[in-house]
Order: sequence, then C-alpha cells, then structure tokens
Amino acid sequence: MYELLLGMSGFQVLSIANNGEEAIKMFRSFAEKPDIIILDYRMPIKNGLDALKEILQIDHNSRVIFASADKTIKDEVYSNGAMGFLDKPFTHQRLITTLNKCLDAGKLLHS
Repeated sequence: MYELLLGMSGFQVLSIANNGEEAIKMFRSFAEKPDIIILDYRMPIKNGLDALKEILQIDHNSRVIFASADKTIKDEVYSNGAMGFLDKPFTHQRLITTLNKCLDAGKLLHS
C-alpha cells in the first residue's frame, strides 16, 4: 500500500522488505542509503523497533519513520531515534506530510 501511495506522490520506492531481518539486510546492501525508511512495528522474524535500533547502529544519520497501530511504543520509538511516527490508520496526506517533514529536518541536520 505504501508503495502505491508514495508512487502517486512522486516518491521512488527502492525496495520493500517482508520482515525486519530482511529490511536490515537490504539496508546493508544499498551502496547509497535511502533518504527515508518506513518501518512497521509488527513484522515477523525481527520487529520494527529492533530493526530501527540496528539500522541506526549501521548509519546513525538514517531517517526512519515508524508506522504502527500500537501507540504505546511511540515514546520508545522516538527515544531510539525515529524521526516520525504514523498512527495507523493514517491518511495519504498524513504520510506525505510526515515524509516531507523528515526530509526537511534531514536537510537542516546535514547542511
């Protein structure tokens, strides 16, 4: 679903992982890291929170947005380095707004 919504808004999706472990392997394999990573909390093999921690250990400058219906993890996600949190269900506009805020914040951090 994210791929369709992002594509409609002019974003390019580099890859889609089926679980947290696969997301980490894909991240490691990218010569040029993605501008933003969207992680879901509930994923098989390795959950999104563990994937977030590992991705940020690999590259602490990575911008990660978390998506979850479980609002109880929101504070923990932010304290572990996520730049955004999308409460499920969310609208297409909310997704795009959150992406743009994270991209703009990243520009400020790296300029």
